Amino acid sequence: MDLRKVIITIDGKEFEAIEGQSLIEAAKNNGFYIPTLCHFKEIYPPLGTCRVCTVNINGKPDTACTRKVFDGMKVEVNTPEVLDNRKAIVEMLFAEGNHYCPACAKSGDCELQHKGYEMGISSSRFPHLFEERPRDFKDDRIFMEHNRCILCKRCVHEVKTNKGENVFYFQNRGHNMLVGMDYEKAKELTDEQVIEAARLCPVGAIIAKGKNVAKPFGDRKFDVDKDIKWIPSEDIKIDIPKDGKKKIVATTSLAGCFGCHMSLLDIDLELIDILELVEFNKSPLTDIKNFTKQCDIGIIEGGVANSENFEVLREFRKKCNVIVALGECSIWGGMPAMRNTLPLKDCLEEAYLNSISSENDEKIIPYHEDIPKLLNKVYSVSDIIKIDYYIPGCPPNADHIWKAVKNILFGAGEKVAYEEFKYD
Repeated sequence: MDLRKVIITIDGKEFEAIEGQSLIEAAKNNGFYIPTLCHFKEIYPPLGTCRVCTVNINGKPDTACTRKVFDGMKVEVNTPEVLDNRKAIVEMLFAEGNHYCPACAKSGDCELQHKGYEMGISSSRFPHLFEERPRDFKDDRIFMEHNRCILCKRCVHEVKTNKGENVFYFQNRGHNMLVGMDYEKAKELTDEQVIEAARLCPVGAIIAKGKNVAKPFGDRKFDVDKDIKWIPSEDIKIDIPKDGKKKIVATTSLAGCFGCHMSLLDIDLELIDILELVEFNKSPLTDIKNFTKQCDIGIIEGGVANSENFEVLREFRKKCNVIVALGECSIWGGMPAMRNTLPLKDCLEEAYLNSISSENDEKIIPYHEDIPKLLNKVYSVSDIIKIDYYIPGCPPNADHIWKAVKNILFGAGEKVAYEEFKYD
């Protein structure tokens, strides 16, 4: 059977393609990469659920995985508008779910996380919802973590018993939709099929109990990507003063573990170079408690969990010309924000009333005017003040921190390598 060749235009250039071929494959054959999450070549009709492959076709947004090539098709893949739309979709997937990358066994093998790396996403323009979602432990071998599910439909379409019966299905509708599991059908799966179901899930929502083990850094699927050499830095600079004065740096740690400051110290011998270029003012590194001068850059670690964090953050915005959010906790709340899915009252009661106390087993929620008041949830620093630059990671790589600081302070033009740009 003869395959009819047609002419299509991708980003202003004409190419020959096979009529009826998937646009994803036609673009790939002509050197254009269109990212996807739900797409598998073997699945037909295509799922078209994640929308990550959105392109413009003849001037209108559409999903590339669901469209077939036709003569005269004009496609925009890498225009600024299309790239930003696609990036926004991935940012919304992060913000809508509770994706705690540092605590996830699939980190490094997660396809959603990888799309974030590909697009250079350091923060989301959308507020995180922190909705409470169920966790399903009922099955003996499969754990369903709905906080990570992006409803891509891969498992619903592909995971079947040897009799061809579906194990997973969509339940509820609209905003309340979840992936349900038929426990009787799940019992018919072999151990290998359970592991394959977990592998099939792009985000780690399906966990094979006792089999999904976190891998060491470097052995994971997406730790190194030969196609992506560096992440472009944002164009935020401070003019280098002609008088040769050192730049003034302030740092602080809010609701977090202080790990980002430890990573900052991992710059090691380059700290000597830093001290020739900058002067640290208010910072745990200097133990200077109060600002003594206006600072060129303020580096914030940790989220905003209490009234003191709130006031410190507002002071940093006044006293620093440029503010950098350092690490996951400052960017969106991080691990401390795991309490955001529960009422504050429940968290306090569990910590102080329902747990064993070291104070003669007292059952008292501490309160004093000198104790900072806990906020209703842990906020990102960008919820409170304007942030100029973000350095993601838990903690960020030391080289990433140093390169970003040099770029901001001195316009150094350093490139952040792919393997240095991590969310975990």
